[in-house]
Amino acid sequence: MDIKYKIEFLSEWHCGSGLSSGSDLDSLVVKDENGLPFVPGKTIKGLLRDAAEKICEFRKTGLVKVEECFGRETGKNSDDTGAGRCFFSNAEIERGTQDFLNSEPKRKAMLFRKISSTAIDENGMAREHSLRRAEVAIPMTLEGKISGIPDEDSANMIKESMKFVKRLGENRHRGLGRCIISEVK
Repeated sequence: MDIKYKIEFLSEWHCGSGLSSGSDLDSLVVKDENGLPFVPGKTIKGLLRDAAEKICEFRKTGLVKVEECFGRETGKNSDDTGAGRCFFSNAEIERGTQDFLNSEPKRKAMLFRKISSTAIDENGMAREHSLRRAEVAIPMTLEGKISGIPDEDSANMIKESMKFVKRLGENRHRGLGRCIISEVK
């Protein structure tokens, strides 16, 4: 069983690549081979797992389904991978829009902005050497797919977990990454 989903970003967002651009930007958005932003499948999996665990914890039931779909958390010394049955694709810009953006490379630049932030000390002054600049993606809609869902109960758990996620990516507690994740029928 598969679920197609979309992520509608309501604010700028940043899923980090772990790279910088030297002295200009401290953190770049993760991009595909064509320079388009995406959300890695492992990020989606982690967010939905966390949401499913919280829902099950609240209800005091259902953790077996979470492990079946998302896998078991294993210790560092364990040979058991604990892999779940579900596969989470990357969430990407819809194919037709990708083609449009790729047909004129200058269009891609409009998908990103640079933002700055700094730490403030107890006197309200900027801390020395704390200025950070990051690349963010503008609000947009991305699509992805979850495949290998074992049964209808598991699918319902995943759909419910989608409703629970309200933000994703870096600095989500500072205004970035507000989103709605929903099933595409």
